[in-house]
Amino acid sequence: MGSAQAQPVPAAAPVTTPVANADGVIQLRSGNDFDVTLARLKADVAAKGIRFFDAIDQAGLGDGAGLKIRRSTLVLFGNPPLGVQFLEANPYAGLDWPVRMLVLEDAQGAVWLAWTDFTHIAHRYRITNRDAQFKMASEVAASIAAAAAAR
Repeated sequence: MGSAQAQPVPAAAPVTTPVANADGVIQLRSGNDFDVTLARLKADVAAKGIRFFDAIDQAGLGDGAGLKIRRSTLVLFGNPPLGVQFLEANPYAGLDWPVRMLVLEDAQGAVWLAWTDFTHIAHRYRITNRDAQFKMASEVAASIAAAAAAR
């Protein structure tokens, strides 16, 4: 995640919404189609100077295995000086770092961004001494999602 470059969250801030079979997931509905949402997410990560690691086309992987799923791409990004602080606090936090943000299309064709709530991650790994860092990561993730979702 971004270090000192955290941006304020735009007015269309994400909200925690219930997700079937998923605890600690934040979702934001995009005002754009899938390709535009994904492109804007990547562009905002770059604009913030955050390291982009990879984008995994999960639907493409499904196609390769002969399984059909709706469009879904997992984007991995982060700022090592911030993320490594979570690993210092608990090395198992590496299971959730770098940040993963999912762009997916639902059955009605709506496009969503989803990511794990950093409060959930803090509780999961019992990290109690990095509140400021988790707050920053939360704000930056919300800002990136809002930028990708905005029309």
